[in-house]
Amino acid sequence: MTTAGDTDGTPATTGKVWFVGAGPGAADLLTLRAARVIGAADVVVWAASLVHADVLTHARADAEIVDSSQLPMEGVLPLYERAAARGLTVARIHSGDPALWGAVQEQLDLCRALGLAVEVVPGVSAFTAVAALVGRELTIPEVAQSVILTRLEGGRTPMPPGERVRDFARHGTTMALFLSAARSGQVQAELLAGGYPADTPAVVAYQATWPDELVVRCTVGTLEATVKRHRLWKHTLFLVGPALAAAGTRSHLYHPGHFHTFRRAEPAARAQLRRRREATPGDDGGAAGTGRAG
Repeated sequence: MTTAGDTDGTPATTGKVWFVGAGPGAADLLTLRAARVIGAADVVVWAASLVHADVLTHARADAEIVDSSQLPMEGVLPLYERAAARGLTVARIHSGDPALWGAVQEQLDLCRALGLAVEVVPGVSAFTAVAALVGRELTIPEVAQSVILTRLEGGRTPMPPGERVRDFARHGTTMALFLSAARSGQVQAELLAGGYPADTPAVVAYQATWPDELVVRCTVGTLEATVKRHRLWKHTLFLVGPALAAAGTRSHLYHPGHFHTFRRAEPAARAQLRRRREATPGDDGGAAGTGRAG
């Protein structure tokens, strides 16, 4: 509970809502901060259809637990209003990371309008969890240095102009497609139309990190057949791109010819690396002095 003084000197009470990323499924993929916030909350709101029940083991024994899976926003609003009136702390648990397809922004705006303090706890996204499950880096030197996160157009939520899968596919880099498994044939057609060769590696992942997870490797050309063979239509993520099978390249960051604040370059290796960069069209070599990677 937080108190603040009103202009007339009367203490005013306000509550707080934490929007907590629960990760892709497994409860032990919660961050330490997420577990702490859930454990301190007076009210814990979670969607049983999207979040594994094990995350509730972090909640206090006397906390109010609310399943929001059957509630529209109007059904959650009274909880926020009560938190504002009584100075309660609410942990609103979202699957994955709240920044992606979590309908969080409208809730943040609503809570602020009610005078509630708000804070977001990031979570592990399903696309990074799937990359870990298949043991692949999504940004391979000289193969793919960008990751596109998107969904197939034409669903219940309209897509802005210019955000079509085939347009993104023209980049030929790594792509993660969420919320698209029910129309796998259209996904495959759009990826091929955008320029991915049919033999481009792909991963189909259902319920990643849940007890019943299914992770299958395939290609862009066999993506639809793979999805239909396993009868998948929801809770499924696609990873696509050449980085999923690339080998034989090397990061410049750990090359002996690369230098940064904490390490000097070996002269011969530095000259070799410089010649290699000069021979690569469109590559300026990056910021040599930072030594930072995401």
